[in-house]
Amino acid sequence: MNAVILIPARLDSSRLSRKMLADLEGEPLIVRTWRQALRSRLASRVVVAADSPEIAAVLEPLGAEVVLTSPTASCGTERIAEAARSIQADVFLNLQGDEPLISPENIDLALQPFFDAPMGSVLPDCTTLVFALGPDDRAQIDDPHVVKVVMDSEGHALYFSRSPIPYVRNSSSSLRFYRHVGLYAFKADVLQRFAAMPVSMLEAAESLEQLRLLENGFRIRCVNTTVDNPGVNTLEDLELVRSILRRGSRA
Repeated sequence: MNAVILIPARLDSSRLSRKMLADLEGEPLIVRTWRQALRSRLASRVVVAADSPEIAAVLEPLGAEVVLTSPTASCGTERIAEAARSIQADVFLNLQGDEPLISPENIDLALQPFFDAPMGSVLPDCTTLVFALGPDDRAQIDDPHVVKVVMDSEGHALYFSRSPIPYVRNSSSSLRFYRHVGLYAFKADVLQRFAAMPVSMLEAAESLEQLRLLENGFRIRCVNTTVDNPGVNTLEDLELVRSILRRGSRA
């Protein structure tokens, strides 16, 4: 089983200008993410799929492998699919470039179902991670920036939404809410088929690219994690990550 981590990195960001190059205690954000990806036990290679030579310029002197991709890709998965066409692998893991604190253990959790599949069996179409929310997490459940997921009895995603799902008409002790952790591993051919499909109705409505897979009959296997580190989407997120890194350096 040959697994490759692909990190889509777009210079422009609507919520945080030039996010990939933002300084995090002396290193650009994208460099921090790349370093964490290198710590995976299961991946054989890490490649950054960048849309700008400026991103390549901070990575390549460190020995990072960078592929320049089209600036017109509509989402991160389409960007990594473009890069993957020149790479031989069984599995590609999509690690967003704005995850400088990503746990290497989480990367391997997402990859593990592919490595656990018996020889000759059908590999999963796609895997991702979910994090259980507790009764004190109501703010996250109601927050449209936090993506929720509901699953079937075998752990396959039924739906992802920015709305609280399930809708609670009748509460019970067995009811659980799960937050989606946006880390995906794709079987190689599924990744290319995803990129070739048009944006789907639900994907456009929720602005969630994973819904394109569900609407087209693919299955997404969800793996539970108990570790979830903050990504960087806003200036507030950036300051939070800086404070975490500063605390870590003093420990």
